Amino acid sequence: YRDSERGVKTLRKLATIRRVDNIVPIEGADMIELAVVDGWKCVIRKNDYAVGDSVIYCEIDSFLPVREEFEFLRKSSFIKMGDEEGFRLRTVKLRGQISQGLLINPSVLGRSFEHAEDVTEELGIVKYEPPVPAELHGTVLGGFPSNVAKTDEERIQNLSDDFQSFAGKQFYVSEKLDGTSLTAFLDDEFGVCGRNWQYAEDASNSYWQAVIALGLREKMEQLGRRLAIQGELIGPSIQNNRYALKQRELFVFNVFDIENDGYLDKDQMASVCESLGVKVVPFVESREVPETIDEVLNLAQGKSALHPKTEREGLVWVHGSGSDRISFKAISNKFLAKYGD
Repeated sequence: YRDSERGVKTLRKLATIRRVDNIVPIEGADMIELAVVDGWKCVIRKNDYAVGDSVIYCEIDSFLPVREEFEFLRKSSFIKMGDEEGFRLRTVKLRGQISQGLLINPSVLGRSFEHAEDVTEELGIVKYEPPVPAELHGTVLGGFPSNVAKTDEERIQNLSDDFQSFAGKQFYVSEKLDGTSLTAFLDDEFGVCGRNWQYAEDASNSYWQAVIALGLREKMEQLGRRLAIQGELIGPSIQNNRYALKQRELFVFNVFDIENDGYLDKDQMASVCESLGVKVVPFVESREVPETIDEVLNLAQGKSALHPKTEREGLVWVHGSGSDRISFKAISNKFLAKYGD
């Protein structure tokens, strides 16, 4: 997304009206074929859709409600999220072909529609949220603060309309770590948040444990700036500790300037992190984007800088800062095939 649009503060568009860009045969398959929608590739039944057809595209990570239209997913995708039953969309591999997401005929809406229309809420679709480990539970003070941008980069597949405009720009590329998002902010007060909620100070809560161990409150107060430090907390009891760490560690990926309502650039972020004595996510390279989205996704694959046997989750690409900032994430298909979404 572009930071000036502050797209991360809106509800995620998990189901949108799009068009089929291409239909590609799958070698050795008689009953299925590949539909290309923007930057996404979905396996469909042969002849279900043609190039130019309007479809509802539902992203991976979507949690679809129990409805008659979605019952065909029961055998492969039924799951409970808390007490709620539904169908979780994940990356799957069929006949050697990666398939990401679901195409639905817009006739299920029972009305006229427009291209790019968001129908997430109308279909009762929400983002799948995995169970929260007990150590991450705490007393909720409220929702994520409105004066801080929420931590969620747009996937490159959703930026196909903008992709050509990225050409020639220099991007800072870093590893996307697989943990849980932590935000520590200093404004009128000091606060600590997970991905969605702000938590009361509690020494038994993993977010606060990390902040206390690093002395972040004291260091940020000494720095004297209205900032939000955003990073990935990884280690024991978090996402199966894929990096085989002996203790939890925080790696910062963003520093948000609350006073100026924008992210610091990477050099400024590094300077702040050095002052605070906190680590930054592993740097991969500085470069221009390749010519195609497929090439961006291929670059996302590789081993983690933190553990030589662990597939990295992907890469985050960032250009500029403030209102000129462009950022997106590319998730490794190898990672998704091994660990799921």
